[in-house]
Amino acid sequence: MPVPTPSAPARSLPEAVHRRRWAVLGVLMLSLLIVVLDNSILNVAVKTISTPAPTGLGSTQSELEWAINSYTLVFAGLLFASGLLGDRLGRKRSLLFGLVVFGAGSALAAFSGSPGELIAFRAVMGLGAAFVMPATLAVLMNVFERDEQPRAIGIWAGGVGLAIAIGPITGGVLLEHFWWGSIFLINVPVVLLALGLMIWLVPESRDPAPGRIDVVGVLLSVLGLVLLVYGIIRGGEQASFTEAGVLVPVVAGLAVLTAFVLYEKRSDHPALDVSYFRKPVFSAAVAAIALVFFALMGVTFFSAFYLQSVRGYSALDSGLLLLPLALAQMVFAPRARLAVERFGARTVCATGMAAVALGLGAFAFFDADTPVWVLCLVFLVQGAGMAHIMPPVTVAIMQTLPREKAGSGSAINNTFRQVGGALGVAVLGSVLSSVYRGEMEGHLGALPAAVRTTAGESLEATLAVAEKLGADALVAPAHQAFLDAMHVTAWASAGIAAVGAVVVAVFLPGRTAPPGTPPRPTTDQQDHPQPAHR
Repeated sequence: MPVPTPSAPARSLPEAVHRRRWAVLGVLMLSLLIVVLDNSILNVAVKTISTPAPTGLGSTQSELEWAINSYTLVFAGLLFASGLLGDRLGRKRSLLFGLVVFGAGSALAAFSGSPGELIAFRAVMGLGAAFVMPATLAVLMNVFERDEQPRAIGIWAGGVGLAIAIGPITGGVLLEHFWWGSIFLINVPVVLLALGLMIWLVPESRDPAPGRIDVVGVLLSVLGLVLLVYGIIRGGEQASFTEAGVLVPVVAGLAVLTAFVLYEKRSDHPALDVSYFRKPVFSAAVAAIALVFFALMGVTFFSAFYLQSVRGYSALDSGLLLLPLALAQMVFAPRARLAVERFGARTVCATGMAAVALGLGAFAFFDADTPVWVLCLVFLVQGAGMAHIMPPVTVAIMQTLPREKAGSGSAINNTFRQVGGALGVAVLGSVLSSVYRGEMEGHLGALPAAVRTTAGESLEATLAVAEKLGADALVAPAHQAFLDAMHVTAWASAGIAAVGAVVVAVFLPGRTAPPGTPPRPTTDQQDHPQPAHR
């Protein structure tokens, strides 16, 4: 009797959508590229923007921080609400709206006439990005069948690595040949290309039964996230979390988010079904994202100063040194699913977090003469570690939720990543600043009293005062104080990543049998096999 061949799994998506799914993924990655690329470009341009006109805008340190933070504040504050609206109104519409706003904000930022204008237009860009980022992942979940989603998410995560690589290099090239505004203007043609391809290729999708909109829940989520992120940012600026201007918004934000959770638990039409957080896999995946970005963004923040101010590399050279990290993500992220199939998400993610912790801890041993190949090796290890964390935990989050809630799931994923990253910059930046100030106090006595406080705020501030007053004797102590502060911060970062490794090792699932695998016989069945039926 012939053995029947297994039939192909039935598709839940229209054939036309299934055929162009990879082209759609390419368009989504293009949209994702400019959102991620923009932040990495700005990091290499801060020194140029701080110089007086006509070269830059003459921005102060605080104004530069807010040029970065205004984007983060709006982006993080609106992520959840934008994901929810995408589910309700249509993910394609959300993407198109976000891209138009992001492109307009980029064009306006390029021609800013003052630091205040740049801060405002960066906030507009954050508004657009808040609608783009969650929609890309939500559309992905609705054009790929469940069995192909891990592979697609791996490629999507690898696109982040591509943006990390392209951003600093592109920024360095543009700053060497054009004015500072070109780092924003470069977004406009990419946005126009993405808009055209999206209108042509990307299908519309939405929640077929969204129910009544939870206006109270949406408003509480926006208010709570904005207050929390604002307080975190202020804490980073002040290098202290005990001042009223920091504590009040942080505590208020946490209180509003607590009220949001309590309200959602009792609502008959919640914006967020908080019962998903009772699932250990879902909660562990969300925590892993927050912890890895907490550790990584903090280190990324101070590594730029280490490479440019201590080592003396140009913006372009610094960007090239980050290539190993980005290339490792591009190579390994799309293949992370293969490792998960063989070893299980628990082993793969715990190993990836351990690799990230190892890479972060290595910064504790860097000095002004560490060989370049060592830096490249450490960045390679970090990139490979992240590549084996982000795809599996993203799959765990997205596949926990039903497909019609993909926008909300993507928003949760990105919100925790953004808040974790903001906390990393603020908290670890505060550690860095506190240690640096403590070490520099004894070296500033020869300076005029009016500039001592300013000179001790940061490495950049010390070097600027030293250059202005001709106090060359301050340069070597400043470099050493920064290195000592970086070492302390690196240990803290590595410790946070190690906590993340423990979380995923305890709560993520181990290896699961592939679909169609027959269950293993029990001991009783092995000892007493059943007779075959004739």
